[in-house]
Amino acid sequence: MTGIYVHVPFCVSKCPYCDFYSLPLSSVDADMRARYAAAVVREMERYDGVCADTLYFGGGTPSLLGGENLAAVIAAARKCFSLSDDAEVTLEANPADDLCETLAAFAAAGGNRLSLGMQASSADRLKTLGRRHTPRDVACTVADARRAGITNLSLDLMLAVPGQDAAAALADVETCAALGVQHVSAYLLKIEEGTPFEKMRDTLSLPDDDAAAELYLTAVAALERAGFAQYEISNFSKAGFESRHNLKYWTGEPYLGFGPAAHSFFGGKRFFYPRDLAAFMAGGGTVAEEDDALPAGSEEEFALLRLRLTAGLSAAAFKEQFKKALPPAWIARARTLPPTLLRVTDAGIALTPAGFLISNTLIAHILNL
Repeated sequence: MTGIYVHVPFCVSKCPYCDFYSLPLSSVDADMRARYAAAVVREMERYDGVCADTLYFGGGTPSLLGGENLAAVIAAARKCFSLSDDAEVTLEANPADDLCETLAAFAAAGGNRLSLGMQASSADRLKTLGRRHTPRDVACTVADARRAGITNLSLDLMLAVPGQDAAAALADVETCAALGVQHVSAYLLKIEEGTPFEKMRDTLSLPDDDAAAELYLTAVAALERAGFAQYEISNFSKAGFESRHNLKYWTGEPYLGFGPAAHSFFGGKRFFYPRDLAAFMAGGGTVAEEDDALPAGSEEEFALLRLRLTAGLSAAAFKEQFKKALPPAWIARARTLPPTLLRVTDAGIALTPAGFLISNTLIAHILNL
């Protein structure tokens, strides 16, 4: 089954660490938002006979599209992709916004999962990260979602940010547990090129690599103790609440992305819409991905993606996909690495949390990239 992703490129303000494609809401009125939703529907209607079981609104701040427009896109997805009543339909949102009406409309249209950009549990760190919300806003939005009938809730956490130590990381996890959510995405802060944080790097008092690694491992262990099992480098969930949509990216299932900067993997090919809202609105199409990445659908790409998962690269899954055993050279190179970083068994190869910290290096070694 295919996953559907809709990129909504509107934000009230741009966080200083963010390099996702988005535009300030001050330049986008209600009419523009309605026309944007219509443009997404127009692009969806280009496909025929595709069946989907997940729909994910990402951004940007997708909740800013508004309940009526979100409902229109969900209805179009049901029509275009035979989206079933039990499909996973996720909305990303910012806890700073008044979401009561939006969440009610989203839930009434079939939305059933909410991902909130909590990022930190302290006001000081939220201010450093340029976030508009307070810790209390997160709790209020979680309550609003439940009142709307949305009970599958995820919180984002950012690790290794300025001012964060082990105690702060533990407090963040404790907040997630206390709010009773089902899923947590915990990401290490990455200083992206061209962002304000890149210009401020020397003044940010960032933890060094060893300290950042310790914060990650501290959070992983605390999340496990709180009942959130790690299933991917940055994702943790209660049993049965793994993100079905995000898993498609790592298991090689097809997905279609709509909106400027949205990427797709469909029909064995990877393509995307350029980062240009005006071009998208005018009907500009997708372009093929042409970079140094591994060929779509190759053995190496399959292995690279699966090794992001705690389940790892399964020998059985590889054989089912390629009708052959795992390459002996991969296994031999994996066995040269310390067991603290990965496990090698007859069932396959899987990285440990410590291994995830240097996953690119380990995977390049195993696959001889």
